[in-house]
Amino acid sequence: MSPVIVIVIDPGEVEFTAIRAQGAGGQNVNKVSSAVHLRFDIVASSLPDAVKERLLALRDQRITDEGVVVIKAQQYRSQEMNRQDALARLQELVDAVAEPPRPRKATRPTRASQRRRLEGKTQRGQIKAGRAKVTD
Repeated sequence: MSPVIVIVIDPGEVEFTAIRAQGAGGQNVNKVSSAVHLRFDIVASSLPDAVKERLLALRDQRITDEGVVVIKAQQYRSQEMNRQDALARLQELVDAVAEPPRPRKATRPTRASQRRRLEGKTQRGQIKAGRAKVTD
């Protein structure tokens, strides 16, 4: 079993912005900036280069074209809880790419699977041939 790779994100590299939360909540929502925008610049961070590359290669809508992770946390009523939630979600994103993917071993299709594929193609061809116009 391979060792678990733990990457700790430096809190100094994370930028927080307090914003007003959306949705239901009565007058409190209109008065208090309890939601949090977290911004984390991947390129300028102290993450290992391999992790940076895998993060930037992710097709995640939270990562901008400039390589900045933007996470909006508004689940909780307190700003501190939302800040912790955003940090946890960022850590989860980084942990997902911390360990490099295992290289794929090239395999060949079995003879039986090739035969089944060709039989399916032949059968499909016969179905389509049956749709042709009848000529005398």
